[in-house]
Amino acid sequence: MPEYLTPGVYIEEIERGPRPIEGVPTSTSAFLGETERGPLRPTLVTSYKDYLRWFGSTFTLPGGRRFMPHAANGFFENGGKRLYVSRVVGQGATVASKAFGDFSVQAVGPGSWGLRVLVRLRESSTTGVGFRLQLSYWSELPQTLYDPFDANNNARTPRPQYQEDYDNLSVDPLSSDYFEKRLTDSSTNQSVSPLATVGRTQGTTSLPAFNGPPGEFLDQNGADDATPLGSDDFKGVPDNRPMQGLTYLELDAFRDVALVHAPRPPANADPITSEIVAHCERLRFRFAAVDPDASAIPGTLDPRSNWDTQFAALYAPWIVVSDPRSGVRITVPPGGYMLGIYARSDIERGVFKAPANEIVRGALDVAVEIDENTQGQMNPRGVNAIRRFPGRGIRVWGARTLSSNGLWKYVSVRRLFIFLERSIYEGTQWVVFEPNDDRLWARVKDTIRLFLRGQWRNGALFGRTEEEAFFITCDRTTMTQDDILNGRLVCEIGIAPVRPAEFVIFRIFQHTAESQR
Repeated sequence: MPEYLTPGVYIEEIERGPRPIEGVPTSTSAFLGETERGPLRPTLVTSYKDYLRWFGSTFTLPGGRRFMPHAANGFFENGGKRLYVSRVVGQGATVASKAFGDFSVQAVGPGSWGLRVLVRLRESSTTGVGFRLQLSYWSELPQTLYDPFDANNNARTPRPQYQEDYDNLSVDPLSSDYFEKRLTDSSTNQSVSPLATVGRTQGTTSLPAFNGPPGEFLDQNGADDATPLGSDDFKGVPDNRPMQGLTYLELDAFRDVALVHAPRPPANADPITSEIVAHCERLRFRFAAVDPDASAIPGTLDPRSNWDTQFAALYAPWIVVSDPRSGVRITVPPGGYMLGIYARSDIERGVFKAPANEIVRGALDVAVEIDENTQGQMNPRGVNAIRRFPGRGIRVWGARTLSSNGLWKYVSVRRLFIFLERSIYEGTQWVVFEPNDDRLWARVKDTIRLFLRGQWRNGALFGRTEEEAFFITCDRTTMTQDDILNGRLVCEIGIAPVRPAEFVIFRIFQHTAESQR
């Protein structure tokens, strides 16, 4: 209570009534898999160009093509806006580095790609201020090394895939241009450069050793692990190695992630898929898109034998697209494209709208043609079809989860509940440690009612009235005296979700004028 010690007029601000609940994001996605280069910490990218900057372009490793670039391209092409890319590497991969006097430069992530990072340290453009750091990356090394920052070498090939130039860097910790400030994101404590990080001997204030043109490559460590990635790699089990994969995505820093996908790797795919599904089931606020094997016959797929879950959906067949780098037609798994469609549907209509009967942007063809008879075998097994329709293009023609429980049969229903549950969870954190009495119960009910009323008016809930669409009970009928004494507030919420019109039936019969007499 405030204290009043002197006469006067006092104004107080007090809270009355419900607190608003803000809907949580539903389309922020996370993709896990192998990339050409980049950091292990999940990195937010907001466009395909942004992906290329951090993780490189299309590439092929022993065992077959990796589809992370195509999944990212399909995600953004189909309407996705926010994507966390979580690079996964084998346990034996190491980070390339090189010492420059009292300073050291190392690649932002492990792998032999770091050995193709050229580093040039030189005097800053402003005389006597500090130093200049120039970085270049080649996917294929030139036969004769040259300085790519020299304008006289603009015609030299091959050109670096990516370059960065940091000028006027200072070694003074009090300077606004202090190199650790300029090269580190203060919000995440991660490198702002997609190529390299710079460190120095503790306490040194000397400038780094300058090297002449064209610079020097990072030449220490940088070994790849040739062993095919397994489920432990995606799970991110530490085993005395840096954190990666799903272990990273469980941190609070990535709590906005609502959709998860791992573009199907060429080996050990099913155990990896099992880890993705288990991750979504454990966190309960995430949903996964699953890819079938490239050689799978859609009509014979039975994914529920491996994953009977309400937190994932499988789409078949693979689709034919144009490679974003070469333009050549290639066949890729559909999961990344599907999550882009999820995002597009959420933005245009809402999470309650089934992400189906939507055009797959970027798809030129399907790997296997599906007709109604084939889909009649797929649908009951929870396999969502991607079909070509004459005059209507290539569309997603299914909206089912992998669950055998009829209550959670549809993707839109499961994702709607994820959205509502998480929004209520996030929006009622203020309740913790409040006095557990009738006033709090009434305020909690009002808070949740206002939120659900807005969702009902938007079309997310089924019913002509609020009473038909939802109910909220938070009183002595939901809590025993033992609950109250032990500090438990129990609120029961019933919701009538809108289900998709999966089967549209028109009954037509002959009508004659004589029958009306």
